[in-house]
Amino acid sequence: MVFVRWLIWIHKWTALVIGTMIMLWVAGGVAMSVIPLTRVHGDHHRAPTSHNVDMTDVMAPGDAAERAGLAVSGATLRPWLDRVVYEFTTPNGPALVDGRTGQLLSPIDEDTAIAVAEADYLGEFNVAAVEFFAEPSWEYRRSGPAWRISIDDGDGTRLYVSTQSGAVTARRNNEWRIFDFFWALHIMNFGDRENFNTWWLIGSSLLALISSIAGVALLVPWVGRMIGRRRRRRVDKP
Repeated sequence: MVFVRWLIWIHKWTALVIGTMIMLWVAGGVAMSVIPLTRVHGDHHRAPTSHNVDMTDVMAPGDAAERAGLAVSGATLRPWLDRVVYEFTTPNGPALVDGRTGQLLSPIDEDTAIAVAEADYLGEFNVAAVEFFAEPSWEYRRSGPAWRISIDDGDGTRLYVSTQSGAVTARRNNEWRIFDFFWALHIMNFGDRENFNTWWLIGSSLLALISSIAGVALLVPWVGRMIGRRRRRRVDKP
């Protein structure tokens, strides 16, 4: 009987904890399924972009890298504001170089970051605040320094512009923050939101397993007693 009481105690309290976690997981799943991903990604405020590159007078990548004084391992040619630029891969991260003059453009300054954000944004562009981050923030979670341009649009939009590549590397808004919270709750990772193998999730899974084993251990004798009573009833019938 002592063993049975222990099984009941274990099953009751582990089921209470796991039941709470299941409700939170389900709530997170519902919230994430309701919020459109296009709004989470900020696509409703993303301006259409052109990938056409005017190759007139564009330098060879090696010549542009040499003129900028860079040791590079890769290059991408793309339009950027009113220029054609090379985004070079260097040992120190991305570097932006004018494709026609070889001028090193990075790290970009605040005014340039605002211009990049404005070109990327679809809608009325009203800057609420501009901040510089030398290290990744809880919201940005990208490597390398960046400018954060907050836009007064009622959606809490924030565009992060890399000082190295001169590109918008993250779009954040109110829907993203709600989705991010429930995603962290869903995988039980409030750090980088990337790792599924957290001790919280592992511990919850183990509790669920213990609760299930205790429940089965309690169920088997109960089923045996039910079968025994039915057999006795059959025997007792005249």
